Amino acid sequence: MKKVIAFTLLSAVFIAGAVNAQKTKLRILNTWHIASAGGWDYIEVGPINDWLYVSHGSQVNILNKKTGDSVGVIENTAGVHGIAFDVAGGKGYTSNGRLNTVSVFDMNTNKVLAQIPVGQNPDAIFYEPFTKKIITCNGKGKNLSIVDPIKGKVIGSVNVGGKPETAVSDGAGKIFVNVEDKNEIVAIDATTFKVLSRWSIAPGQSPTGLAIDKATKRLFAGCEKLLMVVDATNGKIISKVPIGDGCDGVAFDDATKLIYTSNGEGTLTVIHEASANKFDVVQTVVTKKSARTIALDKETHLIYLPAADFEPAAPGDKGWPKMKAGTFQILVVGK
Repeated sequence: MKKVIAFTLLSAVFIAGAVNAQKTKLRILNTWHIASAGGWDYIEVGPINDWLYVSHGSQVNILNKKTGDSVGVIENTAGVHGIAFDVAGGKGYTSNGRLNTVSVFDMNTNKVLAQIPVGQNPDAIFYEPFTKKIITCNGKGKNLSIVDPIKGKVIGSVNVGGKPETAVSDGAGKIFVNVEDKNEIVAIDATTFKVLSRWSIAPGQSPTGLAIDKATKRLFAGCEKLLMVVDATNGKIISKVPIGDGCDGVAFDDATKLIYTSNGEGTLTVIHEASANKFDVVQTVVTKKSARTIALDKETHLIYLPAADFEPAAPGDKGWPKMKAGTFQILVVGK
C-alpha cells in the first residue's frame, strides 16, 4: 500500500510539473546583435519609452525593447555593471566599477548630468522605493553606498562584512543583500542603514542573483547549481531547488509566479512558485553559453539575456576564454 501511495504521489507531481511545463513553452524568439566591443554585466528594462539598457564595456547601449534597434548610448561608464531608475525624478543611474562612481543621466535624453563618487568597485545598483534612495553594492569596498537622488551625493554606507553581490527591497523598509564570499543574506534597515540580521544560506554557495516575492515574503538567491528560497522574515531556508550551473541572475514575475535563473552554462531554469512553501522546476530552456544575467519585462513577460561567442579555451584556463569580437548579442526569450 505504501508503495502504491508513493507511486501515486510521484505520478501526481510529475503530471503537475508536465502541465506547468506545457503552460510555459518558452523559447528564443529573437537574437539582437550589438557590434561594439567590451564585456557586460547587468541588463535592465527601462520604466519608460520601451527602452532596454545594456551594460557593455565602457558604455550602456540602449535598445528598443520591441525591435532591438539602437536608441542611443550612455558613454564614459568604464566598467559599468548595472542601471537603476528614479522614475519620479526622471533620472537614471549607472554603477561604474572601474571609476568608483555613479553616472546620473536624463531618462528622456540620455544626457549625462553628473558623476557621484561612491564606494570601491560599485557593482549592482537599484532604486529603493521605501526611502527613495539609490543603492550600490560595492564589491571591493564590502559595503553599500546610499545615494540621495535629490542631494546628488552619498549620505550613508553599510558595511556588510563581505562582497555584496545583489540587493533587493521588500518595499517596507528592509533591504536584503547577497554576500557572495560569505554564503549569507544580510538584512538591513533601509532608514537607519543598520544591519539587522545575517543569515547563512548553506548549502547554497556563492550567492549572486537575488529576487523577492513581496506577497509571500520569499527571497530567491541564485547559488552554485541551487536556488535557495529563504523566508524574508526570519532567514529560514524554505526550499533548495536545482538549477543550471553558473547562475548570475534571478528574476521573479509577480503575475505568473514564475522564477527564472539565468545560468552561464547556457540554460534558463524556470521555477513555479505553487505556494509560499512549494517550488517546482517546470522548464529548462536552452539559451547560450555565457547568458548568465537577466532582465524580465513584467508587462510583456519577455526575458532578455546578454551573451556572446568565445574563442576555444586555452589548456589549463579556468576563467572565461577570450570573447570573439563583434559577437555580443541579446537573446529574447518568450512564448
